[in-house]
Amino acid sequence: MRPLSFVLVGSGWRAMFYVRIARRYPQCFTLRHLLCRTPEKAARLSRECAVDATADETLCRRAAPDFVVVAVDKAHQYAVTRRWLEWGFPVLAETPAGKSEAELAALWALGQAGARVQIAEQYIRYPLIAAGLRAVERGALGEPDAAALSLAHDYHAASLLRHMLCLGDAFPPMTLRGEGYTFPVEETDSRYGPVADGTVKPRRRARLTLQFSGGKVGFYDFDSVQYHSFIRARHINVRGVRGEWDDTVIRCVDATHRPQRLELRPFLDPAYGALHTPELLEQSRHWHSEVRMEPWQDEYALATLMLDMEGLISEGREGYPLAQAMEDAYTWLLMERALDRPGQAVSSTPQPWHTKGGAL
Repeated sequence: MRPLSFVLVGSGWRAMFYVRIARRYPQCFTLRHLLCRTPEKAARLSRECAVDATADETLCRRAAPDFVVVAVDKAHQYAVTRRWLEWGFPVLAETPAGKSEAELAALWALGQAGARVQIAEQYIRYPLIAAGLRAVERGALGEPDAAALSLAHDYHAASLLRHMLCLGDAFPPMTLRGEGYTFPVEETDSRYGPVADGTVKPRRRARLTLQFSGGKVGFYDFDSVQYHSFIRARHINVRGVRGEWDDTVIRCVDATHRPQRLELRPFLDPAYGALHTPELLEQSRHWHSEVRMEPWQDEYALATLMLDMEGLISEGREGYPLAQAMEDAYTWLLMERALDRPGQAVSSTPQPWHTKGGAL
């Protein structure tokens, strides 16, 4: 296939993932322009990243890319996504899909009216997480009834918990309870590299229970330093009647009721073979036996969503269903409300996308 061309709107830390992906997979993607807010930043990024960075929005529109990636700050994500959709461009938008029920409903209505939009919810595409999800989906645990997650925040966690519990496009009513805490933690890592000066900062820890109708339960535990810390681990635990998925191990019983132990190996979906470079295959072979979020997993997962844009553009085929992305963001809003009302129950209400995959 010919490379998919795209314009990248945004110039922050997250946007740079897409720059690296385009550089790593030139046979798959061509970055036409990187759109910045100011000419000064565009000039700097052109020098530093060897990309065609610009502050000229008209130039980007005239480039007629196959799709547009919107990776701006959370406060402006919805508005910028909507603008490019209304201009007729297919959009791959960074998370969250919106920061209010009104924004989510409006974006859903655009999608229902024909706007081609996909949300870049990548965590279920991480090769190690994908391996665990495949085991759960194939019945290794029996029907999963409880999932505990201390790995990702907010809407990402909502997506993971729903998939770990095999809820898919069924959006059952849920009741949430939670509480937030603040603890001091020594800084050891950051987005820009290790920290070794002994700095201690207060960090927020959120703990929530998500009770779904039908009896399934999700337990959320996240410390705001977890993404960048050498002293705060990440954990996954999913349980069913026949076994459990615990970090990188599946423990279950076989057809003869004898206990089995399976070490998970990263799963690289053959549907995305165009991304399977020798380096990626080598990294996958030499993985570490713990839950880790190496950059290669994140960039591979994002690249698969970018490849999915071809199906969305040509056939209207969704890679990550928009209804699920709406539910991820909506669940995050409920999580925040529950944390604002410690110990009190916060319940979901029917949303426009619920009638698509499963009515409340």
